Amino acid sequence: MGIIKVIGIGPGGKDDMTPRALKAIQEADTVAGYNTYIKLINYLLDGKNVIGTGMMQEIDRCKMALAEAVKGHNVAVVSSGDSGVYGMAGLILELLLKMPKEERPQVQIVAGLSAVNAAAAVLGAPLMHDFAIISLSDLLTPWKLIKKRADLAAQGDFVIGLYNPKSHKRVHHIEEIREIMLKHKDPKTPVGIVNNASRENETMVISDLENFTKEDINMFSMVIIGNSKTFAKDGFMVTPRGYEV
Repeated sequence: MGIIKVIGIGPGGKDDMTPRALKAIQEADTVAGYNTYIKLINYLLDGKNVIGTGMMQEIDRCKMALAEAVKGHNVAVVSSGDSGVYGMAGLILELLLKMPKEERPQVQIVAGLSAVNAAAAVLGAPLMHDFAIISLSDLLTPWKLIKKRADLAAQGDFVIGLYNPKSHKRVHHIEEIREIMLKHKDPKTPVGIVNNASRENETMVISDLENFTKEDINMFSMVIIGNSKTFAKDGFMVTPRGYEV
């Protein structure tokens, strides 16, 4: 029986991959992942069996990876950011736990730097107090439930990080979220938008809740909406922890 390691490769840049993740990929003889993420680590794949699939083929990809581990292979399943934050860790474990115990390969989850952390570092220190992260993708979660979560997080005065904020098909979702936020937050609440965090062509802009949807926002963006104490000054976005300064 082999081993399957579910690895977070970080937001994209080589410098943001942990040594543990790098070692796990180097030791693997088989690497499975979404094609876009496979390309990010192409320099590590010489001589390895690669299982690459497109969007919406996650179940098939994970089943193939588990099958290779059952055969005795050392398998790495890669996700961008952290594998346990909108990554493949949950799906691998769900599939594994449906297998008879005697047929299960060994599994390890290898943490990675999440996109929200990378984006926050670009902006300054917007996550210094309690925060929530919400994906606006409604492929697997009903939009009604996403809006409910956004509303409750706004009522709780959380800093809010938005994954998958806008796509070619989901043009108006971000506008609906903005309207929900405006019911509970000041229109001048700082909002940071980071595109391609830790990747080539990284950009950053700090706007406010009233105007942030006028900025360039896409599937490679991370949007961070401040709480009632968050401020922006001299190119930094900061959420005070509460220290007396």
